[in-house]
Amino acid sequence: MLAVNMEWIPRITLMGFVSYKSLWMHFKRTSDEHILYIIKSGELHIQEEGQRFILREGDVFMLEPHLEHEGFEMHICDYYFIHFKHPDISALTIEDPLSFAQAFFLEDHEHQQHNRSCFPKQMNLTSNSAKSQIYGGLNEMLRLYRRKNYNRALTALKLSELFIWMSREYMMLVLQSNQKRTTKSNLKVYELLDYIHQHYASKITSERIESEFDCNFDYINRTFNQLTGYSIAHYVNKVRIDHARELLQTTKLSIGEIAELVGFFDIYHFSKVFKRYVGVSPTTYFKGIQETVYGL
Repeated sequence: MLAVNMEWIPRITLMGFVSYKSLWMHFKRTSDEHILYIIKSGELHIQEEGQRFILREGDVFMLEPHLEHEGFEMHICDYYFIHFKHPDISALTIEDPLSFAQAFFLEDHEHQQHNRSCFPKQMNLTSNSAKSQIYGGLNEMLRLYRRKNYNRALTALKLSELFIWMSREYMMLVLQSNQKRTTKSNLKVYELLDYIHQHYASKITSERIESEFDCNFDYINRTFNQLTGYSIAHYVNKVRIDHARELLQTTKLSIGEIAELVGFFDIYHFSKVFKRYVGVSPTTYFKGIQETVYGL
């Protein structure tokens, strides 16, 4: 498993797409940078420090710097490649992948690598939708990269986005591969958790959840409660209030502006919910921060 520190932006040095219609084998080399391969079709047979990997359609694979790699068998192959440098990518051993994946979707930070995207050295995108999504994203990156002087920073951010997407996709694959212990309704709950963290600032209703996840709200709410210890409504408010506290700590926005940014369109309702979760009103909480930080 590889863990990428997302506080650092990668620097892309080379990116492209190649299509070998006749038999081809990768040449021998040792690079001082990471190289990401995403296979679109065919096969790429490559070894790194003697360890052999067979890459097929939908495989995502990371070569690591300062390790000799070369092909060991000829094949036709179409693939994307991204050469990049990053100051903080490390190996990570995970004893219980299922628990790790569950913590990821629950956003249980005590059991996660802080600000790190985690995915294996080699992973396969099994679903056609996942393949379509990553190939579309890579084609967009290529268009940006070809005007690299103009879009260099944006292309690097797209690569960071790809790391986050790979981490999420891997965690979902872990959950799906453990379906004997993780039911379909459980998987929907993990997808819903992800949805809440992306859309907490929007209006999230029972009707919207039923439409988005093709489910019965009462049933998924019970399953959600069993897995998280919270009702859906309670968890949505918890996420909103957590973000409100962060904004109160780090910005000079008004209480009304913060309320709207986190999904409350009635400042009085926001204040009531905030006090219920935090124990004090937003105004009192903000004053406490001012006294602690500035001695006011």
